[in-house]
This record gives sequence, structure tokens and C-alpha cells, in this order.
Amino acid sequence: MIRLFRFARLFVHLLYGCYQVGVLFPLWSWGRKVVAIKRWSRQLLRILHLRLAVHGSLPAGHAPTMIVSNHVSWLDIWILDSVVPVRFVAKSDIRRWPLIGFLVSGAGTIFIERGKRQETARTNRTIVEALTRGEHVAIFPEGTTSDGTKLRPFHASLFQPALEAGARVAVAALRYVKPDGSVELDAAYVGERSLWESLHLIVAHRSLRAELTFATSIDVSGKTRREVARAAECATADALRLPRPGKKTETGDGPPGATPSASSPTDIPCPVRSRLPPAPGPALTSGRR
Repeated sequence: MIRLFRFARLFVHLLYGCYQVGVLFPLWSWGRKVVAIKRWSRQLLRILHLRLAVHGSLPAGHAPTMIVSNHVSWLDIWILDSVVPVRFVAKSDIRRWPLIGFLVSGAGTIFIERGKRQETARTNRTIVEALTRGEHVAIFPEGTTSDGTKLRPFHASLFQPALEAGARVAVAALRYVKPDGSVELDAAYVGERSLWESLHLIVAHRSLRAELTFATSIDVSGKTRREVARAAECATADALRLPRPGKKTETGDGPPGATPSASSPTDIPCPVRSRLPPAPGPALTSGRR
């Protein structure tokens, strides 16, 4: 009965979100939408009994900012939105998800059509325009999810808009943990696990814990996208206390999708191990105490 009640609350909350983005968002300014997205996301985490601890913060100022994060679950979107509402860059498949696809589309998600060079160029222009307007844009540069026990190599082509917009890159590291600090595998949306199966696993928990760490900010000036991607990758691995990934899956300095060549090496050494932000204690921003 408790699970059914939580499912019912979740369904009503999703419907309310669809009402907001479908009816109210066209009438609202971006600033008002940001407030609504943040409030809605925090309520979602409360419904799912997810306790979020946030360490560090985004750099101060109003410079264009691209937020990059590792990717574990479909919940990642609303965890980030509960702290700093952003425009996400996501694969176009998500647009077809029931309710959620409509929600994220209405909230300003920028979709990528994979394998279409012309569409990639259009997507990059859209991201650059959003960054130059001062909107926060978030990407998951691994290109897919993991179970949280390892970090996949970052795709360098996804960092190209940050270079074109002169945006700083803020590195966020996200993990789901058990009370003893080990990785909570039930939160992962990975492998053959369907969205429905993932939702069932999450709702079955009395509570879930997540930790979001803003690890560092990277100045892109004078750097190639491969160098920025590698620095972000290493900072993320350090914040999560995971091994740094090795060889890259996409590292060319040319257009997105370009093939690496002898003059474009596939391995870039990590910078000096990142200094993690101080975390004197968890700052619970949502969920039940």
C-alpha cells in the first residue's frame, strides 16, 4: 500500500509538471521557469524519499557556464535541477519517454540526433546560443550511464560549444550511496534495466541517498576540447574516488565525429590530482530527515 501511494503521488506530480510546461511555461519568463523547475524537482526528490547532500558550489559570477557530470540514473537530471536549474543536452530517445519526455522537452532540453553531422552542428549552435545568453547548460559527457562503480571516458566533441562560447566548465560529480558509504546499485539506470524496472527499484527503498560534489571549474581559454575533456574527466574521477579512465573514445580536435590521427593522440595525461572542495558535513537539501 505504501508503494502504491508513492506511485500515485509520483504520477500526480508528473501530471502537474506536464501542466506547468504545457500551459504555464509559454507565458512565463526564463527566470520564473527556473524557480518552478527547482521547486518541482525538489518535490520529486521528497516524493521518492531521496536525501541529497551537496558539497561545494558553482563558481560565483555570471559568466557562461557549462556543467558536466557523470551519468548514473534518470534521476540525475532532477538532482541537478533541484540545485541549479539548467538546460540539459540529451539523446533524442528521451523525447519519446511517456510523460518524462514531454516534461524535459518543455523544460528546454536540447536533444542530440546521433549519427547526423548536420544535426550535430545545429545542436552545437543551440548550445552556444544558450550559453551566451547566460543560461546554464548541462551535459553528461560519458554519453551513457554507468552503475556508479566506474567512470567512462568523456567524449571531447561535447565540449566544443563551451570553447566556442568561451564558457567556463563546472565539474559536478554525482553518486548514489548506501548508509555505509558504498555505492547504491539500485539507483542506476544501466544495461538491460528498463525505466519501469528502475522506477520499481527506487520506489521499493524506504529512502535513497545521493551526493553531489561541485569539484572544480575549468577555464577553457587556450585549451583544446580534448584537454578540457581530460581535465574534467580526471576531476570527476578524483571527486568520486574512482580510477581515472584511460584511453579516450573520441578525442579528435576536428569536427565532431572526426577520426583521431597520428597528430591527434588519444591519450592526454591527467593534471595534478584535483583538490576536492571541503565537506565539513552533508548539507541535506531535500528528502526526509
